[in-house]
Amino acid sequence: MGSYIARRVLQSVIVIFGVTLLSFLTLHLAGDPTYLYVSERASTEEIAETRRRLGFDQPLPAQYAKFITGLVQGDLGMSLRSRKPALDLVLERLPATLELTFFAMVISTVIAIPIGITAAVRRGTATDGGVMLLAMLGQSMPGFWLGIMLILFVGLQLRLLPISGHVPVLDPMLEGNWSEGIANIPRAITYLIMPGITIGLFSLSRNARLVRSAMLEVLSQDYVTTARSKGLAERNVVIRHAFRNALIPVVTMLGLEFGFLLSGVVVTETVFSWPGVGRLVTNAITQRDIPVVQAAVVMFSVLFVSLNLLVDLIYAQLDPRIRLR
Repeated sequence: MGSYIARRVLQSVIVIFGVTLLSFLTLHLAGDPTYLYVSERASTEEIAETRRRLGFDQPLPAQYAKFITGLVQGDLGMSLRSRKPALDLVLERLPATLELTFFAMVISTVIAIPIGITAAVRRGTATDGGVMLLAMLGQSMPGFWLGIMLILFVGLQLRLLPISGHVPVLDPMLEGNWSEGIANIPRAITYLIMPGITIGLFSLSRNARLVRSAMLEVLSQDYVTTARSKGLAERNVVIRHAFRNALIPVVTMLGLEFGFLLSGVVVTETVFSWPGVGRLVTNAITQRDIPVVQAAVVMFSVLFVSLNLLVDLIYAQLDPRIRLR
């Protein structure tokens, strides 16, 4: 197990290194970044001085080495608009994005597992057909369209839920005020429901189909037939024998799900005016604030790789054969 962990950690470091390299090269392939740091009326001398001061006159390998050094020290440059450290701006918005992402992940997992199991157990029935039809509809709806429809009908017409706003939960907890963060959860959920559904519906539909497929494969195995022949209750056969062995693809799904949901927050946070990293990135792209975009890409990649590493370790614990690969 120790060698497996070491190998996976090394692979994760290589992936993060690759992401930082691509992020860095994209900035330079888009054109001379010096012009992002000067006004449109800057003279040739001012442009040259800015290029020298920022180190853009050096060879790319030297610039990348400086970038990696800054990354290790927590310095990813200054925002071109606010003149604040780009990484600090991302970290300020990160708790709101994590709240939305984890809420959507809970929706897409907690609901998908029971309906996927139900569809598999009742294969070929109207229940199975209904679940699969709803899953196909859920995967066919564009997220931005669903978000707008929820705002129009649930928020504006029925006035059941707020259409924008945010009640912090993680921020007070990170500051050590756990009681305030916990007390904010009921109000926070009312603001999370619509954007959470917008992000999580596609994943919920896909996950339900995946759970159904995994369960159907396991339910056809001989040991399940043997368990039934011994007279075990169907509930015990499904939960203790079938679902337990169908967990491996489900756990793998959860690791990939986090990255998928993170990619969905960019549009959803803009639609619902959610004060997270996605909205920050959208504004930064519009304003050509490249350091902020770069800091967000690095932060998302570290989060995604770290969670996938954790999932791989759980995966190896569930199936010891994985450690030998």
